[in-house]
Amino acid sequence: MLYDAYEATNDLLAPSRFAAKMARRFRDEVLDGAKDMPFARRLFALAEVYEKAAITHKRPSYGIDSVPCGNRETQVVEEVLMDLPFGDLLHFAKPDVAVPQPKVLIVAPISGHFSTLLRNTVETMLCDHDVYITDWKNARDVPLSAGDFGLDDYIDYIITFLQELGDPVARKGANVLAVCQPCVPVLAAVAIMAGDDDPCQPRTMTLMGGPIDVRESPTLVNELATTNSYDWFAANMIQTVPWRHRGAGRRVYPGFLQLTAFMSMNMGRHIDQFRKLYQALADEDTAAVTKIESFYDEYFAVLDLTEEFYLETIDKVFQRALLAKGELTFRGEPVDCGAIRKTALLTVEGERDDICAVGQTAAAHLLCTSLRPHLKQHHLQPGVGHYGTFSGSKWEKQVYPQVKNLILAMN
Repeated sequence: MLYDAYEATNDLLAPSRFAAKMARRFRDEVLDGAKDMPFARRLFALAEVYEKAAITHKRPSYGIDSVPCGNRETQVVEEVLMDLPFGDLLHFAKPDVAVPQPKVLIVAPISGHFSTLLRNTVETMLCDHDVYITDWKNARDVPLSAGDFGLDDYIDYIITFLQELGDPVARKGANVLAVCQPCVPVLAAVAIMAGDDDPCQPRTMTLMGGPIDVRESPTLVNELATTNSYDWFAANMIQTVPWRHRGAGRRVYPGFLQLTAFMSMNMGRHIDQFRKLYQALADEDTAAVTKIESFYDEYFAVLDLTEEFYLETIDKVFQRALLAKGELTFRGEPVDCGAIRKTALLTVEGERDDICAVGQTAAAHLLCTSLRPHLKQHHLQPGVGHYGTFSGSKWEKQVYPQVKNLILAMN
């Protein structure tokens, strides 16, 4: 019922949003002189802010056409290497680069936003690496005939992608980098591959701001996940996809609920940002407008999570911390991180991270008991929160060199 109510509200607001969009177009194409009229600028600024304050459900573009590579700009072409029901293996190919570069699989979270949230991560890594990413699909667009997608399926996808990128004959794997929530399934996937002596097990594994052990310095996010029981989440957070979508009838955790939860944690800041957007539009401050609009175009693009993946993550990762306790299983078999012997480990944490606090990601080192000391590294980045570990100037100038050096040393 909640999903239907959400859709009905959007339908009611659609005419007014369309009118706001047409007002902006009318200003741009007809009222060229409106920019000289302060009242008109404020009026059209208000209409544009209203138009922008809307949730979308389609993946934004990565928008990476070229990157600096060596001493020249290199073209980047997106290509789907594998197309699976719940996610693609997307390759950012650089056809002009003749010398092979280390392959890196970036595993993006399924946490209510599209993988384009890691655009800056991808763009930075592309300068020195052959980059691939897990491009997850919106669960409400996946038909019921595709079956379920739970935590074990997520781990399967990671293993499949790593095997696709590896060279089993040369027994050489790629490199894997996980951001936030996928740190747990990525560590599990690498442990499973190591236990099977998979020739494609990755050479390096970078875990950034992930909930390996949520018992360490619990955050508000952790507390919200443990305040209520599993049954409460199942009864209150799961909705049925309405008939108008390809995934009609699928049970999901809607992205708009996740977005609402995130925004409620910092509502004052978001309101202030839209006030700044209005003022920037009225003042014709193009740079400020672009910065704010770019962020919210991404932030308001949401995807739904399958019921089974969401509830299993709440249960196994946040409520029972099974991997940290050595109790996680995959397809009924125990996951032993002690099996990892060849994959170098780098963990990255942000000093001010209020989603995955200091210590939660570093806990991976205690689990990987068979890794020799020179194959373990930890980086605590001062002065950044959660997003600063994988996006922004400190990611580019201070965190990324740590990742780059590890990959260079192991490849």
